[in-house]
Amino acid sequence: MKAIHFGAGNIGRGFVGLLLHEAGYEVVFADVNAPLIEALQGAPSYTVHEAGETPTDKLVDNFRAINSSTHEADLINEIATADAVTTAVGPNVLRFVAPVIAAGLARRDAGRPPLAVMACENAINATDVLAEQVWANVPDGDRDALASRVAFANTAVDRIVPGQAADAGIDVTVEAFYEWVIESPAFGDTPPVIPGATFVKDLAPYIERKLFTVNTGHATVAYLGTQAGVSKLSDALLVPSVADGARRVLEETSALLVAKHGLDEDTQRAYREKILGRFANPSLPDTVERVGRQPLRKLSRHERFIGPAAEIAERGTRPVALLEAIAAALRFNVADDEQSVELQRMLATDSAETIVADVCGLEPTHPLYADVLEVVRGAVTAS
Repeated sequence: MKAIHFGAGNIGRGFVGLLLHEAGYEVVFADVNAPLIEALQGAPSYTVHEAGETPTDKLVDNFRAINSSTHEADLINEIATADAVTTAVGPNVLRFVAPVIAAGLARRDAGRPPLAVMACENAINATDVLAEQVWANVPDGDRDALASRVAFANTAVDRIVPGQAADAGIDVTVEAFYEWVIESPAFGDTPPVIPGATFVKDLAPYIERKLFTVNTGHATVAYLGTQAGVSKLSDALLVPSVADGARRVLEETSALLVAKHGLDEDTQRAYREKILGRFANPSLPDTVERVGRQPLRKLSRHERFIGPAAEIAERGTRPVALLEAIAAALRFNVADDEQSVELQRMLATDSAETIVADVCGLEPTHPLYADVLEVVRGAVTAS
C-alpha cells in the first residue's frame, strides 16, 4: 500500500505519517520546503518521541519525499498509483494541492480501487473544501468519469505537536495521546486499512467536540497565559486565573456540545478534564506564543471562539467565559506573527464595527453581535 501525504512538517511526520507507517503504508511525503525534503531524502528513518509519563520512541522508515514545487510531474504519477492521499498543510493551503490531486486522478487507471482522500486539518469538514477545489480543477465533461476513482472523507484529528528543539532535525516530539476519526460512508464497504484511526458514520459530533474543546481550550490557555506573562504553555495552567478561565470556557462549550449532539454529560466532563491535563503536560516544550499564533483565523466566524459563542447566544445564553477569552485574543501581540501584527494594526486604525464584521463575521442582527462589539471596543480603547 502507498499513501501520499501533503505536508512533511511536524504534524505530518509525527502524527499522520506515523499512523500511516504503522498501518503498513509506504509514505510519500510531498512538500515545498526544499531543505526539509532533502533531509528526508537523505535519511533512512526518523524517530517520533512520544512524551509523557512513559516516554516512547517510534521509528519511521519505508518513506520517500518529493518536492512538490520542482517535481510536480513525479508527484502526479505517485498519486495516480496511490491508495490514499492525506494532508496536513493548513486549511488555506488546500487550494494549492488540489490541482495536483486532480491531475493524479485524471491519470489514474479506472480499474484501480477509489483513491481515499482525507484532509487532516484543524477545520470543520476540511475534506469537503479540498474536494470542491479538486473538482474545480477538473473539466465538466470529465467529472463523472473521475468520480468513480476517488472517495473523499472528512476527518477529525487531535494530537499536540509542539514547537521542536532547534537541533531536532527530522525527528519529532509529540504527546502520547492522539485521535484520528474518519467518516466512513464515503468508502462503502471497503474503508482504508488504518488500525490507528477510528471510523464513524457521523463525524459532526467528533469534529465539534474536538474543535470546541481541544482547539478552543488550547487557544484560551495561550491567550490568557500571555496576559498573565507566562511563556511555557504548561506553566500557564499553574496560574489560577488562567486555569479558572480555561475551565469555565470549556464548561460553556461542553454544555453546547451536550445540548446540540446529545453527548453524555459525564463523559464530556471527563473528556474536557483530560484535555486540560494534556495541556498541563510539562514534558511538552510548547509556548503560548506558538499556540496563540494566527489570531485573525482563530477569531473568524466558524472557528474556535466565535463559532461556539454564536451558537450559545442563539440558544439564549450569554457566553461570558468565551467573551473573556475573545478579549484576551484581541490583545495577543507577538511581533513575529503576521496576523498578530495585523490585528493590532486594525485595533489602532479601524472601527470596532469594522473589526466585528471583517474579523468575526458577525452581522448586527446576530444575538452575539452586541457583546462582541463591546469586547472589541474595549480592545480598541486599550490599544
